[in-house]
Amino acid sequence: MGKGLRQMEQRLKNVDCVVEVHDARVPISGRQADYRHTLTGLKPHIFVLNKIDLADLKYKQRIISNLQNEGLSHIIFTNFKDQQCQGMKKILPLAQKLITESDRYNRSNEESFAMMIIGVPNVGKSSLINRLRTTYLKKPKATKEGPIPGVTRSVLTHIKISENPNFYLLDTPGILEPKVKDVYTGLKLALIGCLQDHLVGHITVADFLLFWLNKHEKYKYVEKLGLPEPKDDITYVLTFIAAKLKITQKLRNYDGQYIVKPNLTLAASHFIDLFRCGELGRICLDEDKLELTHTSNV
Repeated sequence: MGKGLRQMEQRLKNVDCVVEVHDARVPISGRQADYRHTLTGLKPHIFVLNKIDLADLKYKQRIISNLQNEGLSHIIFTNFKDQQCQGMKKILPLAQKLITESDRYNRSNEESFAMMIIGVPNVGKSSLINRLRTTYLKKPKATKEGPIPGVTRSVLTHIKISENPNFYLLDTPGILEPKVKDVYTGLKLALIGCLQDHLVGHITVADFLLFWLNKHEKYKYVEKLGLPEPKDDITYVLTFIAAKLKITQKLRNYDGQYIVKPNLTLAASHFIDLFRCGELGRICLDEDKLELTHTSNV
């Protein structure tokens, strides 16, 4: 990850604007602190909160206020899956405006602009590049996308996304602090897929999800899973899921005989996937931070 940041710094002199993509379900948590001192502080910067179709937007104004207090002036909300997403359509015009109005822009004789896409893993950076390319050039995908964090491993060459005006993009690896600020933040990032599930543990992530849903009285999971009532025991919930979906595994017991047991890891993966697909409702995992900030400002 550190190598990727150094690569981006080296290419920054050839970039006119930095577009930072982040997951709208964690609008405050997980941003790379070094961005402010290296990349975003040197060039015009647009902050894109993606996946708004999965996020609880009742906190939208608080999110904007909080980010503005952090020095972010240009904030756009997007859903790259939506072909008619108005936020996505604002990115290129805003980038051109910020670039041409920037005091640092000294390439007036050139007729092209270059943007760099940055952000933590699995927030939609490659999706943005491909959406812009298909929208403005009507050409197929240029960058591989995938649900696994860190699919894009190295800084790529310029990818043309528009001809009028001429716009080029650099795709970059997702950058995440080697150490998150605390366990709670780390679990939130794992839950939205910024960290690979097996590194944290599917059952651990599922346990955090259940804890968070109950704490914030988000009980849609009860109906979705067919539970009789809200539960705070992750083993019970996962065993219930495994039994309902017939998710089992064969294991040897102490005397070498095979026995069939519920596969709690696969059940946990199913529970997590329901959250990530929005089946458990729209959610903002930074509710606590936003409530705290709002209370302190009153």
